[in-house]
Amino acid sequence: AASKLEISMPAVVEVEIGGTARIECNFYIPENASYTYIDWFYVDRSNKQVRLYHITASGVLEDDTDYKKRLSLDGDRALSISAVTAQDARTFVCQVGAGSYGVGENSTELSVYKVPNTPEIEPTSGGISVHSSDIPAIAKCTSKNSFPPPNITWHKNGEQLHAQENQVTIQSTLTRESSGLYTVSSTLYAPVTREDRHSRYRCTVHYWLRGQRRALESREVQVNIFYPAEHLKLQVVSSSALVKEGDNVTLVCEADGNPQPVFSFFKKNLNEWQDLTSLAEPDSGVLKLHEVDKSSNGTYKCQSLDLDDMSQIEEDVDLVVNYIEGVRVKMEPSSTLREGDSVTLSCDAFSPVGLKYQWRDEKGKKLVDGNQLYLSNLTFETSNTFSCRVMAPSVPGLEQSKKVSVAVEGKPRIVAISSPLYVRQDEVINLTCKAIAFPRPTVQWSINGTTHEYMDNQHITSNLTVRVSHDLLQAGAMCRVSNRLGVSEKHIQLVDQKSTAESQGVIIVAIIVAILVVAVLGAVIYFLHKKGKIPCGRAGKQDITKPEARKDKIVVEVKSDKLSEEAGLLQGANGEKRAAADQVGQSDPGRT
Repeated sequence: AASKLEISMPAVVEVEIGGTARIECNFYIPENASYTYIDWFYVDRSNKQVRLYHITASGVLEDDTDYKKRLSLDGDRALSISAVTAQDARTFVCQVGAGSYGVGENSTELSVYKVPNTPEIEPTSGGISVHSSDIPAIAKCTSKNSFPPPNITWHKNGEQLHAQENQVTIQSTLTRESSGLYTVSSTLYAPVTREDRHSRYRCTVHYWLRGQRRALESREVQVNIFYPAEHLKLQVVSSSALVKEGDNVTLVCEADGNPQPVFSFFKKNLNEWQDLTSLAEPDSGVLKLHEVDKSSNGTYKCQSLDLDDMSQIEEDVDLVVNYIEGVRVKMEPSSTLREGDSVTLSCDAFSPVGLKYQWRDEKGKKLVDGNQLYLSNLTFETSNTFSCRVMAPSVPGLEQSKKVSVAVEGKPRIVAISSPLYVRQDEVINLTCKAIAFPRPTVQWSINGTTHEYMDNQHITSNLTVRVSHDLLQAGAMCRVSNRLGVSEKHIQLVDQKSTAESQGVIIVAIIVAILVVAVLGAVIYFLHKKGKIPCGRAGKQDITKPEARKDKIVVEVKSDKLSEEAGLLQGANGEKRAAADQVGQSDPGRT
């Protein structure tokens, strides 16, 4: 066992600002003797001890200090300090009096801390030129509300930066706020190169907590670096891989400098360069060419100017526009064509690429592949418009067409006429005459009236509006169509609907009377046959001139060469009737 008074206290007690600090004072008095008093002190800035508590067996005396409202004693006489501030970072002393064993004391260092806020980093606004004569500021880092003051380090692409003469400079400032907390700021200065356009910077705040080094990192930032262009690219942008006439083409000029330089566009004409900059989109490096054609072919140049060091770079590109020109159609023979003739149509064109040809009619129907179309036995009805379609298989969408008209000449041919036409006298009627011919014919009517003509290709239709007179009803009308190659005419017959109706009535009455007569005659013959008055047999001839014949009998002479067919039909129709007739013929010996 110890033979003297011993007091044990933690060397350091750490507490966060705003928290409660508890400092214990443990002591040992030999032979379990009692203490006489216990005093708590703190050491001020002048290194003097200021008493806080005086504890005896009879009671506790708290001194009047700045701590009076924040102090308390636990049951084991431990000192508690609430609402700790930065000013509480000092030494606290516990002194124990033990009578004959003397007086002993020990101390604890109260360490106060405040975890700093996450550092905020701001890159230099605007941008930094690689040609800057001074070492530029890269970024500024700030961390607030820390205690004790932290330390800030800088990192570039994950590697820590250290101050180097004429290379890297780090300037830091420390500010103590009214709350006793610290704000620390740090600015990084460093030269930049073109490669730094991809560099990432961050700062780290380092502080101590419970004997361990801790750190808080800022976000990573990039700095806008200004550097001249080293390479220039000029490319042709089109909706199709191969440019064809009629396409919209965009020339895009791109430089690898920052900021983008000033772009200028030129087109080579013979030995001179034509300035096209005014046609380009301002400050964009884009030149749009609308509906390019053969004249758009050529070499284009883009030139960049860096305003920082006035350096220039240029690049050119060839624009190839595929086209078809000179589409022409030749007709053999080239002389005037008549009905029945034949003709050959030949199509030709020029293009820097291979061509294919196709012929179509006026409705778009394909007739034949190839550059020739042979037409034989021409008529007016032959389609008079043909189209030669010229295509470039290697350039999708590149094609042109050329139409040609084949005019077949001939004298008029009337193809439709309103005859016969049933009319009534005094009514107004329309007479129609339709013909086909080329050259265009004229239509004349044999009577006067109001005419209207319509043309449809080689067809001409004439409508004549006229009132039906007695003379017109009798004579009809004549349509005459003529051109310089001949004349064609046709007659229109007019039929009076009234006379036609009367004639039809007479015919109907006659037919009815005839039917009635035949019916009556058939009934008489059938009646006489049933009475046996009319015999039927196989004899070739029946004689009705016999003297012994009765006058009241009807005798019919039938010649087999005229009625053999009818007799056969009767015989085939009913065998029994035929047998009965034979019997009738045999029973009368006077008939042979």
